[in-house]
Amino acid sequence: MTHRHSRVGGNTSTPSVTRVMAQVLTALLPGILTHVWLFGPGIVVSLVLCSVFGLAFEAAVLRLRRYPIKPFLSDGTTLVTAALLALTLPTLMPWWIYAVGMLFAIVVAKHLYGGLGQNTFNPAMLGFAVLIVSFPAQINAWPAPLALAANAPSLSDILAITFGGFGDMSHLSPDAYTEATPLDSLKAHLRAGHDAASLLGHNLIPTLAARDLVALAYLIGGVYLLAQRIITWHIPIAFLAGMGGIAGLLYLIDPTASAGPLFHLLIGGSLLGAFFIATDPVSAANTPLGKILYAGLAGILVVLIRSFGSFPDGIAFAVLIMNAAAPLIDAYTQPKVFGHSHRRRPGDTQ
Repeated sequence: MTHRHSRVGGNTSTPSVTRVMAQVLTALLPGILTHVWLFGPGIVVSLVLCSVFGLAFEAAVLRLRRYPIKPFLSDGTTLVTAALLALTLPTLMPWWIYAVGMLFAIVVAKHLYGGLGQNTFNPAMLGFAVLIVSFPAQINAWPAPLALAANAPSLSDILAITFGGFGDMSHLSPDAYTEATPLDSLKAHLRAGHDAASLLGHNLIPTLAARDLVALAYLIGGVYLLAQRIITWHIPIAFLAGMGGIAGLLYLIDPTASAGPLFHLLIGGSLLGAFFIATDPVSAANTPLGKILYAGLAGILVVLIRSFGSFPDGIAFAVLIMNAAAPLIDAYTQPKVFGHSHRRRPGDTQ
């Protein structure tokens, strides 16, 4: 989530922007704390690394573009991008993977498109998409819940894994503290010929409850954003409705090959995507009807990518696809202009 500005060269560290970004970060806290409780402090290391790399890249590009550094670093938008990328990535990865993700998020997705308020694509999701295409093995190695890990890593172990080259790691192997996500497990078992209903009914996806709790914590943060009027209801409701609708249809067509709507809505960062990612006002549609179309189609794409695509989750790709379509959606969903009997279309003159 970022905040829309008229021009990147202007003074963007207004109190309102800083306050909004602070509220977004506050809304993410329930999810972060729940993640730490269930999966350990690895997410804190990820957040710190993404934030440090993001601020460093932001400062370097601003210096090259001869823009003032302090106003842009202090408005909080880079920290929000860093937090969203970190929360969509597994912990316990080499430090340089976080650096690559933030490089593409800040330098490519943000500044190559003109800077703050001008980006066509959601920076965090572009960074994530680059990473999952480039390093699929690392991106799919998610930590197991502490209660289920055969040998949960300590904070010193996490730092050793992240930075490498120090500490005695003989007591740890990736199989002891990582596992496939529920989406990975479901897809793998379905390809092996198992029945979706039996997989979920017999608890063959063991971390479902833990990840559901993290999702519900993001829901609490999303409700806070709605109550503070940082976002409107259009995008999160349409996003979840699109996901639930297409998931329900696929389940009705063949319940043995598809999970039900509740599974899709509570897993894989769906609620994080609905309230924090798809709602980015710069890269999303901005008319009331446009928001509903944009988010509803994004939700449908998420489930289709999960069900038929090569990657286990599809939030990043769905959002990026709809980011590209957002300007056209806005152009064709403008409210009627007073005194005119039709909606304005691209190319219409005053």
